[in-house]
Amino acid sequence: QVQLVESGGGDVQAVCSLRLSCAASGRPVGTYMGWFRPAPGKSREFVAGITWGGTMSDYAETVNARFTISRDYAKNTVILQMNSLKPEDTAVYFCARTTKAYGRRSASAYDVWGQGTQVTVSS
Repeated sequence: QVQLVESGGGDVQAVCSLRLSCAASGRPVGTYMGWFRPAPGKSREFVAGITWGGTMSDYAETVNARFTISRDYAKNTVILQMNSLKPEDTAVYFCARTTKAYGRRSASAYDVWGQGTQVTVSS
């Protein structure tokens, strides 16, 4: 059974950076890994995603050019590097996995979730 554990959250000031990690255990992990956060009117909104092989990535428009998602193969981990943070980035960030090839921006496509890590950005 796949398990996901996030880490790296914290309290920072605006324009600072944070690096979130999602450690995966169990095999096979899945085909695609995503990061999500709660949003008004939605249970969770898509932030970024990457194929398990690391060949393709995707970003929400609100974080594009500020956040970078990557894979650490040695540690079986997905990394979310968050730069130029804004107060509106404040949220609990969840990583998740899906085995589906479509609808990967929707939280409903994901079947395994981590417990979340809190990110708080002050102005």
